[in-house]
Amino acid sequence: MNRRYSLQALLGLVLMPFGVRRGTAADKSGPALVKSRSEWAKLLPADAYRVLFEEATERPGSSALNHEKRAGTFVCAACFQPLFDSATKFESGTGWPSFWQPLQAAVATKTDYLLVVPRTEYHCSRCGGHQGHVFDDGPKPTGLRYCNNGVALQFVARGEPLPELRT
Repeated sequence: MNRRYSLQALLGLVLMPFGVRRGTAADKSGPALVKSRSEWAKLLPADAYRVLFEEATERPGSSALNHEKRAGTFVCAACFQPLFDSATKFESGTGWPSFWQPLQAAVATKTDYLLVVPRTEYHCSRCGGHQGHVFDDGPKPTGLRYCNNGVALQFVARGEPLPELRT
């Protein structure tokens, strides 16, 4: 274990009881659409709200989007910003919808210390809604696996109109 990794793990131990997460440089701009927690809670089903704005995780295998094979676009369930093209979806065997690449500028990342070991969390760049975590065990060409909570997404089949962005 190198010194930097040891310091990050120690920081995670210190911050974990307080639920504190430090953002990375990629996360400095903040979301473009800001609503209060109560506003989001009124707009979203309870399970989606918990995942998107309380950073909960849905049970593996519980999302119908795991089996979605049609061509289309996956959008943020909170603000409706397009996040992933279906061409980048793959079966990861994890029980959550997985993608090897988001749409350009659709997601932002931060370091999550909740489980002590640092992980890269990603969220919608527009509303800040938590989507999941990104890992380096995905397929080519990126080698990345964006492991997404299904309740944080909505699927729009190709040929159907995308929903208007929430304001």
